[in-house]
Amino acid sequence: MTKRLAVLTTALTLVIGAGGATAAAAPQPAPEIFATNNTSVITDPDDPRLKNRLIRFDAEVRGIVATHGGHTTGSTLLDGVFWSSSLQQTTYERSRKFDVRGLGTAGLRHTADTVRKRFNQESVLTFEFLPRTSPRADAVQAEIPGVTAQQLRTGLANDPEAREKLGGGSVTLHDKLILVADENDLALVRRFVEKIGGDWEEAEVRTGAWEFVSAESSQKSPQWSEAA
Repeated sequence: MTKRLAVLTTALTLVIGAGGATAAAAPQPAPEIFATNNTSVITDPDDPRLKNRLIRFDAEVRGIVATHGGHTTGSTLLDGVFWSSSLQQTTYERSRKFDVRGLGTAGLRHTADTVRKRFNQESVLTFEFLPRTSPRADAVQAEIPGVTAQQLRTGLANDPEAREKLGGGSVTLHDKLILVADENDLALVRRFVEKIGGDWEEAEVRTGAWEFVSAESSQKSPQWSEAA
């Protein structure tokens, strides 16, 4: 079977025009913001708070994006599983992935920082899709269908290296695992996915730039200001 992951770079679309054939890069997916309003440490996977659909949170984040001049093209509810090095335990939370347009790189960071402050988060993850050849590309995002949140929980509990390197992951309500990692850890991502029962042949992997937007990172960036 030909692996769908054979090439990480975005496929080029062949555009046929009146003047002949020219190659044009396919448009990249919308940049993403991964965020939650949870500030509690939840260690029980059956905790009723993990059933929250975050409807109000969805509307509030969309409003923040709009205030910063962007627009949200989609929002996906996620079950997050994360490893806390400080607590030395797995924690769970409901979160959302927001697909946003019209912000630019600095605007994406500023918006994520506003979300972080508004909901008292230590950090908010952003992912901007880029061609593999981009000098800014430093990360990968892998989506693997057919993986449950329980498989992710068990896998992280039993794999110390994956816990430390990946930190955690998210699963959609339709059992699609989403892992974001440093580009140098792609082999680890594959090993982990196969170990927990995922089908790597079905994985969709894209390159991009990631950032955990935190109070420390915002203080270091001269591009950020309090003005929207």
